[in-house]
Amino acid sequence: MTEPARVDNSPVTLPLIPPMLATPGTLPPAAQDARWAYETKQDGQRVVIYLPGDGSLVLRARSGLEITGAYPELGPLGDALGATPAVLDGEVLALDEQGRADFQLLQSRMGLAHAPARAARLAARTPVHLVLFDVMHLGGRSLLRLPYTRRRAALDRLALRGPHWSTPAALVGHGEQALRATREHGLEGLVCKRLDSVYEPGVRSRAWLKIRNMRSEDVLVGGWLPGKGRLTGLPGAVLVGQRAAGRLRYVGGVGTGWSEAERVRLAGLLRAAATDVCPFDPVPHVPGARWVVPRLVGEVRYSTRTREGMLRQPSWLRLRPDLAPEEAAADIPDDLV
Repeated sequence: MTEPARVDNSPVTLPLIPPMLATPGTLPPAAQDARWAYETKQDGQRVVIYLPGDGSLVLRARSGLEITGAYPELGPLGDALGATPAVLDGEVLALDEQGRADFQLLQSRMGLAHAPARAARLAARTPVHLVLFDVMHLGGRSLLRLPYTRRRAALDRLALRGPHWSTPAALVGHGEQALRATREHGLEGLVCKRLDSVYEPGVRSRAWLKIRNMRSEDVLVGGWLPGKGRLTGLPGAVLVGQRAAGRLRYVGGVGTGWSEAERVRLAGLLRAAATDVCPFDPVPHVPGARWVVPRLVGEVRYSTRTREGMLRQPSWLRLRPDLAPEEAAADIPDDLV
């Protein structure tokens, strides 16, 4: 799974190592809790960090694409280990005023690997922070076959803490408390890592489990987009909104979460509610949208909101025929209006 490659023309040859991936899941059984480590799931950009030991640094995205130039403030990390070469695993974050990862902030920094002047300007305004959580190669030796506990101990001994990078602690055992803490602090979720797990490059492994904290709220359906292919004649997505300052504000499109039967039923309800008037204020730019009278209440699950109040990663849970449109409780938070 690893391929020798020369990084940044350095005299030291480091292996290209695609990152190991976590499988969506739930907390391990309580009887096995002590066999797992728990790390906060971060809402950022996964990176593999190559330190050849000559003061340089190369960052590669999960796809393998080099993105070093997008994050110039991470450059000094190249000197952190002196002449010791290493390959590390981590996540680039942009933090909001509360110190929480904000993917929308990070998006302004992504894609600038070949625009150094703009990347430098944005680095001064919206600096990123790199969290490190694994080491796969160190001092000319592969650590891939070592268990998580030994790799993590090796990483901790490196003491990599700086102005734009850190090595957050992992918690062994106490998974329920760890997950509860991520929810209470509004964090994305938890990653559970088996203590005896080896590093599997490029593999989505059940030795690592990810648990995403999802929220659910009621929404009003104000439109839909026709499906394509096998979904021709059926809704491919519904357009949903919530009340804000007396208006129905568009908060996003939801295209997943239905069974085929539920989608067919929804199609009939949408046709019966058809209108030529967009119910959202302001009118969203959604090419091909079909509008409906906003009388259908649904419940959706989502991960978080953007600063404009849009739902991220929404999926459909169910229709709420028990609620009249005026009873749909959720409003957009005032600070997002």
